[in-house]
Amino acid sequence: MLKVIEVLAESDKSWEDAAANAVKTAAKTVHNIKSIYIENMEATVKDNKITGYRINAKLTFLLDAK
Repeated sequence: MLKVIEVLAESDKSWEDAAANAVKTAAKTVHNIKSIYIENMEATVKDNKITGYRINAKLTFLLDAK
């Protein structure tokens, strides 16, 4: 059985790095992550430059059988 959770993550490098941070952080407590679906991307801007990348994502993982 699969389960989906929604997560928020950010990075000062890129959206790809934000996605990697989401998986890395979630993997500390969620096991068997199978996929990530990026639902929304947003950037923060300061002095006409992008300073932060944020994502809303859904992580799908396999539930442990008991």
